[in-house]
Amino acid sequence: MRHICNVIFLLFSFLFSCTPNAETTAGDPLPDTLLVHSMDTFPIPSSIRAIEVLNDSTVWFAGSDGVYGYTEDSGQSWMIDSLLADTLRPHFRSIAVTRDAVFLLSIATPALLYCSTDKGRSWQPVFREDHPAAFYDAMAFWDEQEGIAMGDPIEGCLSVIITRDGGQSWTKIPCSKLPPAEEGEAAFAASNSNIALSGDHAWIVSGGKRARAYHSPDRGVSWEVFDTPIIEGEQMTGIFSTDFYDAQHGIIFGGDWNRKEMNTRNKAITQNGGRNWRLVSDGQGPGYRSCVQYIPDSKGQGIIACGIPGISYSLDGGKKWYSLSTENFYTMRFGKNWKTLWLAGNGRIARLRLE
Repeated sequence: MRHICNVIFLLFSFLFSCTPNAETTAGDPLPDTLLVHSMDTFPIPSSIRAIEVLNDSTVWFAGSDGVYGYTEDSGQSWMIDSLLADTLRPHFRSIAVTRDAVFLLSIATPALLYCSTDKGRSWQPVFREDHPAAFYDAMAFWDEQEGIAMGDPIEGCLSVIITRDGGQSWTKIPCSKLPPAEEGEAAFAASNSNIALSGDHAWIVSGGKRARAYHSPDRGVSWEVFDTPIIEGEQMTGIFSTDFYDAQHGIIFGGDWNRKEMNTRNKAITQNGGRNWRLVSDGQGPGYRSCVQYIPDSKGQGIIACGIPGISYSLDGGKKWYSLSTENFYTMRFGKNWKTLWLAGNGRIARLRLE
């Protein structure tokens, strides 16, 4: 493995809004209507579908052609580098950051998982899969020691790998311990949000010919799977993203990538930990979205979804939706509260200040 070590420091002194930053006082109640106070955009030489927000000022990302990087000053400067594995430029669709390490996971074959303990100056491979069908979609950590990543089915079940030692080693769960995948069932590496975690629970969502929700109550030891009402049956239909506000309340979002305007059977909520799902705003509100997130401190009522085209939000648990912006992004994560939202897409990262 070779590394491209010419680290590029990009200083962005320009902002695309001349309004002052909104204050980000924790605990401020949500307003009746969300507005974009300001939007700062930072060009990045990569298509980015995975970001990790540690706080309002520190954000990591991973993207196409092995490109990764971070900012520690709210985007004023960026460390951007790329990782070359032998002759391959891995396309990263998943990232996770713990207190001691950063992890990047690539799609396609070979599936490569790297770990860095020195802010990306050097990388060590900690997992590799060479199966022709290998295709990993998402990764997340419960805490500093235990994490999970998932990928498309191989030999009859989803690909699920677990670490119990802070990411230094990963073990693939055998198919005998997982519910069988159905024919044509897969997942989408659209936004690193096929996995949601809350407490000891984990949820994994699928799409394609079947759109289902997998659940583990014990950090990946045991698994069950539940049907959902999300559209299924075609290669590009199904659940593209999920988030859980707590162990009981969650949302799934997706649709038909080939018919992005279609807003039926594309969003649903659960109030019992994923066992049952109910469509919300069916035939109304946004169509296809690639990423959904609960708004912090909203008691599970505030939800934001982004994709192509645009960013939408709901303040009543998904019943009614409103447009926040027509800008296109693949993925997003909140800062320390609802007033700061980081988004990533094709060739750029943006910070939205909400009010």
